[in-house]
Amino acid sequence: MNARQSPADTEVCDVREALDLVADKWSLYVVSNLNDGPRRFNELKRAVQGVSQRMLTVTLRRLERDGILTRTVHEVMPPHVTYRLTPLGTSLLHAAAPLIAWSSDHLAEIASARAEHDRSQGLESPTVGARS
Repeated sequence: MNARQSPADTEVCDVREALDLVADKWSLYVVSNLNDGPRRFNELKRAVQGVSQRMLTVTLRRLERDGILTRTVHEVMPPHVTYRLTPLGTSLLHAAAPLIAWSSDHLAEIASARAEHDRSQGLESPTVGARS
């Protein structure tokens, strides 16, 4: 903390840093799909609908770097890789569970509010669940 930062500023910076772990489109989706145990890359690719192979690779590497998951290479024939949540990843999933539930509970309301706003602005409304 420098001379101009208050403790509150430091806390906000810490929160921003933590939110960077999950603020992208795919991280929570990937983490939640590892909740039931380890998965192979292609299992995750099928489970995380809409993610490209490249984005899944980037997301997995970032989550591994941040200590959220581990990547294990299995030296069998044929060789394969599995991904598993770390204790830190499990704690992240528990912390994010209320946000995930809130999102599911209120998606229709959000879509309705967006559509109403877009109509009032004379804009074409995107499909439900689309981000603007």
